[in-house]
Amino acid sequence: MKDKTLSAPRTHALLADGTTVCIRPVSASDHEQLRGLYEEMSPENLRLRFFAASRRSAEMAADRACAAPHPGYRALLAERAGQVIGLAEYETGDTGTEAEISIAVADGLHHRGVGTLLVEHLVSMAREDGVTSFTADALSENQEVLRLFADLGLRTARRFEGPEVRCTIALGEDDTYLTAVEERGRAADVASLRPLLRPASVAVVGAGRRPGSVGRAILHQLKAGDYSGRLWAVNPAATSILGVPSYASVNALPRTPDLVVVAVPATAVPATAEECGKAGVRALLVVTAGLDADQAQALLTACRMYGMRMVGPNCLGISNTDPQLGLDATFAANHPRPGTAGVAVQSGGIGIAVLDGLSRLGIGVSSFASLGDKYDVSGNDMLQWWETDNRTDLALLHLESFGNPRAFSRTARRVTRRMPVLTVDAGRTDAGRRAAASHTAAAATRTMTRRALFTQAGITATHSVGELLETAALLHSQPLPTGSRVVIVTNAGGAGVLAADACSEAGLTLPTPTPALVDDLLAVLPEGAAIGNPVDATAAVTEEQLGDCVDRVVRDPGVDAVLVALVPTAVAAATGDDLVKAVTARPGQLPKPVLVVRLEQALPVELLARSDGGTVPAYAEPQAAARALAHAAHRAAWLARPAGTFAQLDGIDTDRAHAVVEDYLAVQPDGGWLDPRTCAELLGCYGIPQLPWAWATSEDEAVLVADRMRGADGRVVMKGHWPGLLHKSAQHAVHLDLRGDSQVRAAFRDLQTRFAGLLTGVVVQPLAARGTELFAGVVQDQVFGPLVLFGLGGTATEILADHAARLAPLTDDDVHDLITSPRCAPLLFGAEGGGPVDLQGLEQLLHRLSRMASDLPELAEADFNPVLATPDTVTVLDARVRLLPSRPQDPYLRRLR
Repeated sequence: MKDKTLSAPRTHALLADGTTVCIRPVSASDHEQLRGLYEEMSPENLRLRFFAASRRSAEMAADRACAAPHPGYRALLAERAGQVIGLAEYETGDTGTEAEISIAVADGLHHRGVGTLLVEHLVSMAREDGVTSFTADALSENQEVLRLFADLGLRTARRFEGPEVRCTIALGEDDTYLTAVEERGRAADVASLRPLLRPASVAVVGAGRRPGSVGRAILHQLKAGDYSGRLWAVNPAATSILGVPSYASVNALPRTPDLVVVAVPATAVPATAEECGKAGVRALLVVTAGLDADQAQALLTACRMYGMRMVGPNCLGISNTDPQLGLDATFAANHPRPGTAGVAVQSGGIGIAVLDGLSRLGIGVSSFASLGDKYDVSGNDMLQWWETDNRTDLALLHLESFGNPRAFSRTARRVTRRMPVLTVDAGRTDAGRRAAASHTAAAATRTMTRRALFTQAGITATHSVGELLETAALLHSQPLPTGSRVVIVTNAGGAGVLAADACSEAGLTLPTPTPALVDDLLAVLPEGAAIGNPVDATAAVTEEQLGDCVDRVVRDPGVDAVLVALVPTAVAAATGDDLVKAVTARPGQLPKPVLVVRLEQALPVELLARSDGGTVPAYAEPQAAARALAHAAHRAAWLARPAGTFAQLDGIDTDRAHAVVEDYLAVQPDGGWLDPRTCAELLGCYGIPQLPWAWATSEDEAVLVADRMRGADGRVVMKGHWPGLLHKSAQHAVHLDLRGDSQVRAAFRDLQTRFAGLLTGVVVQPLAARGTELFAGVVQDQVFGPLVLFGLGGTATEILADHAARLAPLTDDDVHDLITSPRCAPLLFGAEGGGPVDLQGLEQLLHRLSRMASDLPELAEADFNPVLATPDTVTVLDARVRLLPSRPQDPYLRRLR
């Protein structure tokens, strides 16, 4: 076990009932409170905890927890509003890998998840310390603690010894445990949001007596929106505002409100939050902008101290359109239309545009949150709310930042199985690639990282608010296509050409109609119709003929969707035919998506009412229709894929890898690029295949190792090395195809002469066989975690930029996507006639690289270039690894930001 005496940081998390507690290490000053925790327990609970009801046990337990820190012992307490309400501790045995655990929870606070939350945090700490299992002794009648262990989601064994039970809990992390933690977190999160999104009473602090203030505008919206709960204003200079009773302070209100809207100047925000917290308020909506760092910290501290959830600051507000509630606490000009789309944005302006767009389309909104500076409530919270509110069937996000992307990804993967989750990929235009030395870091743009997150989570990422609404209209109104095969039906050849180009550019396919479908269509369309794809029904087509045509195309098994591109004609006007009704007036819901493009349409997208009560999306531009349909096809494909699994890897030595990293950082505390020997040792811990190599520091030594390294053809490669050297080819520090001792000596002398004062040695390797040169790497993003990249390698890897990326840890599906996504993928499958490369070996390499990145938070970058792939093997020819000091942080641990 690692000897760690550093204390865990103070953090806040939610109990099962939605209240906030602080989880922190025990200090000597906690002695009195801890003794009181035990002394206030009932005799029965004392007996269950200590197997005897001795009051002396309280003093001894407090002494133990507050003693000076020593290796092998850890203690965490739960604190609510400054009061200690629970303690969990462990101490390791002689092996250092097994620890005895004990838990205590204050009387009156059982069944709220205090003990479970403490154990989760202790489990995370123990894993960091190298502990692999917990043991605990309990009386067999102590069903509460036995149930706690059984419900953790960890593998637990019980052994009965008379009246006692010995529990052994394995601490290995797997999806079962993460899912259990996730479910507990979701229930707690939703409970904490109820006072915010379903408040029984609201007070607006800062509502002015005269028009023009944000607080007054929000108060007006609440009253005008027929909010069903109790509503008050807080203004010491008024007794009534807009007919709403006003009071001098929050403390003067007739009862404590669930939600307080804070619309006061920035300087007054901390004091207002403190007053609300002391009064027992459960949630804050802070619309005030312009808080400085001290004000922001004071606001957040008050929220955490008193257990208040908060939206904002610097936001537009929140709303819940449930007819039984009617909550519109925003200062938008219009009330959102009730509906089924959940919306969360950071920008208030974007929020207004999305709300207006959804209302105009008739989709409407279930609940809305303008998150603003997002000090507390996030997109992750809102996703979990929509998942359980029984009203939302479509989630729309506009997030400029992510607090915990890996937790967000797990939530989104679950939610997207139930409803479409759409986002605008905001902030994707960083000014080029960030300056970096390695191939991996240069390739890993923030855009690529965000897209990897969205792709793996099944989120539909659009590029603008307009595209977001266009796609939402289709997903709201039409079934998902089963594939990407689209048939275009038009009454004008030019419109059909535009639609065909748009579909092709969006990645959709335009199949040629089968002979049977051709005959079917010729039987219903006017003379002169051209039956291809597009189907040109001509300007002479009638409403009935066009409807019959669309029906036949939709029911063809070789078609996944139909796009009807229409232009107004004098012919239709003369005959009184409304060609749009050919789609909207047909009886019965169509089994496949049907979209309409009307080039004369004024609005970018509309939802046209169908005679059966449904709707059909109509677009003004074929590009918009094609983009929306492509997004729907991608969602259908994502849903059709089974959830990926993590590979079971053999030959992994995580303990040795941690030791290699610690030894290196002990000598190089600021981190750096590993030398070849340390790099090879680290790769060996994960079974990553490397081309044989040898190290030499002199000319004679180079000749000796070259003799050992020579293959059947007798040729070797020599690579110079010095600290900080990354691109050997660019520095001309590589000699290829060396034959015989004289060439080896000459190569060494050349490197020694040109890089005098830099060169620390050379790497000698056998000349590799011919094959496909690839690139694999990982870069540790401070926000998103490790990003694995793969693509075409060699000296031109950055110029060609043929890379795909996925966030670690990688599932088998992620690895498949990495291999098949780059443009060079056909080469790997034998497109040039040479047969496929060793695909299984390639998959193993990426899984092992992912595992290394996930295990080692200190791994800042790893750069394998080139990776040689042949039909028989996959081998890393050159590897560079950079380590930086980093304290590991469990991304799935339940905590508030």
